[in-house]
Amino acid sequence: MIGFAWNILLGLAWVALTGNFSGPNLFMGLLLGYLSLAMIQSQLSILDGYAQRVPRVIGFGFFFIGELIKANLRVAQDIMRPEMEKAISPGVIAFPLEARSDVEITFLANAISLTPGTLSLDVSDDRRVLYIHAMYMADEAALLEDIKNMERRVLRILR
Repeated sequence: MIGFAWNILLGLAWVALTGNFSGPNLFMGLLLGYLSLAMIQSQLSILDGYAQRVPRVIGFGFFFIGELIKANLRVAQDIMRPEMEKAISPGVIAFPLEARSDVEITFLANAISLTPGTLSLDVSDDRRVLYIHAMYMADEAALLEDIKNMERRVLRILR
């Protein structure tokens, strides 16, 4: 988190020094700030892993947008069908969590809930199981694998 704050400060410093307060110039400042921090990360322990985490966060953003688009299209397609009840097979599953911290569990639960067709319901008292309502339970193994893939990506950016 400290690396992110430094990156923002370096980006804003770039904008202030150039005197050009535009989006592309801010992006350039953030990129130059990131590259600068990546070069000095080995000398500053507070930046440990920052240069590796940023591409993972960007990758997760693209992955999540792709998942949102696929889920939205599937839900919209099934709702438009006259025989909608045949396409939908709702149910609740217990998903075993690899995530342990509150931040990891909350981030994953929110990502699941933001994806159309799935909704995080509850976390077990021992924080090892996440209960999820899914609109499509016909292939439970594929659903569990999709959620496991999302959890792996979340843990890569948070750990």
